Amino acid sequence: MVTNRNPSKAFSKDTYLYWYKLMLLLRRFEEKAGQLYGMQKIRGFCHLYIGQEALAAGCMSATMPQDTFITAYRDHGLAIAKGISSKACMAELYGKATGCSKGKGGSMHFFGTKERFFGGHGIVGAQIGTGAGLAFAEKYLGTSNVCLTFFGDGAARQGILHETFNLAMLWKLPVIFICENNQYAMGTSVARTSNVVDIYKLADAYDMPGDSVDGMSPEDVHIAVERAVKRARAGEGPTLLEMKTYRYKGHSMSDPQKYRTKEEVEEYKEKDPIDVVRQALLGSFGVSEQEIGVIDEFVRVEVEEAVKFAEESPWPDDSELLKDVYIQQDYPFIVD
Repeated sequence: MVTNRNPSKAFSKDTYLYWYKLMLLLRRFEEKAGQLYGMQKIRGFCHLYIGQEALAAGCMSATMPQDTFITAYRDHGLAIAKGISSKACMAELYGKATGCSKGKGGSMHFFGTKERFFGGHGIVGAQIGTGAGLAFAEKYLGTSNVCLTFFGDGAARQGILHETFNLAMLWKLPVIFICENNQYAMGTSVARTSNVVDIYKLADAYDMPGDSVDGMSPEDVHIAVERAVKRARAGEGPTLLEMKTYRYKGHSMSDPQKYRTKEEVEEYKEKDPIDVVRQALLGSFGVSEQEIGVIDEFVRVEVEEAVKFAEESPWPDDSELLKDVYIQQDYPFIVD
């Protein structure tokens, strides 16, 4: 069952096609990553984005390529959305030299400077301060670029959030703080960890605009982000957007998910953003099943090729072990 939703006339058929293709690619990539993890092709931690794709889609259509993104360790979806190739991302999951972080970062540390994607970060909440720093750099350089800083509902409990909010408002930094509230942090609901269950209200203490957004709708995400981006480009400072979303899989691949019911997960799957957009394309925009099939096949082939690329790529050479640790090339305290 798919929740019926009339598409907004503010968005074109091309935008809906873009959203569908992007969200489907993220979904199929993540499904394949989960399968490969079970086959022990991918090791270490692995946090899947399945269910949250509407966030990436709406944020992409509301921003410009030169705008920066930074997020936590659930980073695959946003990295691919921002333009890092699925091949480079899959190779990174494999730990191969052709990965976007040369095989040194793995699942939690995707990075792409050319694509303006400044990482998945493993320290909870660390990207909140770093994102404000990226926005400060844009303001200092006099650009009109903004930084979208993503974090989970669990990271909203970190002290760095409050320090960063204070300075970001004081300096009117062009940063959009986006809380991807998938409701359970690692495995504990927001209601069990905070008296403030509406995270967007944390912005009130700093006179920062804040809003709650349906994160399962690329339309709603786009509208909210576009409004916040407009404020930031005009020099009016940051915005906090709490995106109410849901992950269908566990916090990570090792999560048994005993803190929620199967019925709850199925309830959210009934309003799956990919299915909703697909139905809008078929019903409201006159797209044929054949056209949808072409996109489906394109995505299938792209994911297959990404796996083949990762499988055939070399492992990093031993000489890479001590490289990229310090920016100073002749740093004296590294001993070969």
